[in-house]
Amino acid sequence: MASRDNDKQPDAVSSVMKVFGILQALGEERDHGITELSQRVMMSKSTVYRFLQTMKSLGYVAQEGESEKYSLTLKLFELGAHALQNVDLIRSADVEMRELSRQTKETIHLGALEEDSIVYIHKIDSLYNLRMYSRIGRRNPLHSTAIGKVLLAWRERAEVNDILREVEFRRSTANTIVNAQALLPVLDQVRQQGFGEDNEEQEAGIRCLAVPVFDRFGVVIAGMSLSFPTVRFSEPAKKEYVAMLHRAARKVSEQMGYYDYPF
Repeated sequence: MASRDNDKQPDAVSSVMKVFGILQALGEERDHGITELSQRVMMSKSTVYRFLQTMKSLGYVAQEGESEKYSLTLKLFELGAHALQNVDLIRSADVEMRELSRQTKETIHLGALEEDSIVYIHKIDSLYNLRMYSRIGRRNPLHSTAIGKVLLAWRERAEVNDILREVEFRRSTANTIVNAQALLPVLDQVRQQGFGEDNEEQEAGIRCLAVPVFDRFGVVIAGMSLSFPTVRFSEPAKKEYVAMLHRAARKVSEQMGYYDYPF
């Protein structure tokens, strides 16, 4: 049960605590009226009503007709399901990424789409002293990374256009793609050849190769990449690097329930 001491917290913290107090109360019993909720979470009815209307507009709470009865929707369940999917994905990918690391000694990343960026959700560091800097949870651009190109390439063009409208095409190096018109044909090529490349586009001196990982519905949910300092990158060996990535990503995709890996 929420405490009136919450009102002593800074406004933003207090508001968050109130929201979660209401969500918790709704989660414990299916239907609640404003009066009952107000008493349960120890807030005024006007405050409860205001928060409920906001949560309703965001799709987290449903109202029964014109009544005062409110209940949770499945949107929170969907968020939890996405989180669980990432946990399962990381667990499955870790084995294959460690094997790739053993074979190549290079940095291995697993990245997922987050709004207009990629987020690294798992990483195995290079076994060499000379390595790239990155960390789990770090965001990177879609347009200048191999994983970013992979995450876009298998999406419908309308969705890609919507995503790219929010992207700031910041130039990181002389090789960075700087607009959507230049990026779109590259995405077509990525899908056709089955892998994406970062040719010193995000960071000078770093090359990356990435391939898709699919969920059970055949949707690309992540990209898996190998990153090399240019001094260790071998163009003749690129085909084998891509094949190794495909073998790893195929196994992870199968563990996620997808058995028709296209490469």
